[in-house]
This record gives sequence, C-alpha cells and structure tokens, in this order.
Amino acid sequence: MTLEQWMKNGWLSSHKTSPQEIGNLLAIVERDLADASEERISPDWQFGIAYNAALKLCTILLYASGYRATRVSHHYYTIKTLPLILGEAYKRDAEYLDVCRSKRNIAEYDYVGSVTEDDVQELLSFVKVLKKEVIQWLRRHHPELIEG
Repeated sequence: MTLEQWMKNGWLSSHKTSPQEIGNLLAIVERDLADASEERISPDWQFGIAYNAALKLCTILLYASGYRATRVSHHYYTIKTLPLILGEAYKRDAEYLDVCRSKRNIAEYDYVGSVTEDDVQELLSFVKVLKKEVIQWLRRHHPELIEG
C-alpha cells in the first residue's frame, strides 16, 4: 500500500508542515531522549518518554511526506508508515515500535513494573539510531524543512 491509499482508507489526512513544526518536533525528541535517560524516574516512565521520542520521529517522517494520522489509532498508523516512507527494510522497526506501543500502554494504563531497565536501554538505543536516519532522510528528501 501507499500513503495515498492509506489516505483513501481514512487512516491519514493531508498535512502541510513547516520548518518550524519539524524543528519543534525534533526539539521534543531531544528533550525526551534526555528525560528518558534520567535514572531517577521509574523504568515505566522512562520507556513511555522514549516511546514518545520514537513516535515523534515517525510523525516527522509522515508530516514531511504531506500526511498526518487521523484521530483513531493514530499512534498505530503513524508507526506503521515507517516502511512506507523509509522503505521495506524498516518493516521490522515498525513491528518493534508497535510492540513498544503495546508495552507503553500496559505500563501507563494497566499496572506498574511492566517495563525493565533493559527494555528502556534497548528503546533508547533504537531511538538514537532512528533519529540519525530521520535527519539524513530529511536532508536528502526535504532539506527545506530542516535547519542547519
């Protein structure tokens, strides 16, 4: 499927972004990476914050491509567009982030202690790599949206 087909299905809508919006989202990613690395908070919250950074990176890709996820299941659809934008090689990354989405939901809504320190470190490492890849993609495909 393509992003255009996803829009026809009602999962996405068109969106015009700006360098300021992309810059703000990248600043959120930076903040969340720093906050998620703070060991004085619980692994559950660290994981949730790191997950938010990953979600924002996927959002950046989607916005730069001219779309946004609709309200219903927007985390799910934002994550699942990763291989549609970056290529099929990112399908496993989208699957990993979907597992993280479910784990974050359990930690936030169901019970305490569902996330381990290893889970946090794995997600933080993943997000740091994804951030570099997203910035490279922006520079290659939408240099007008990224400053510096």
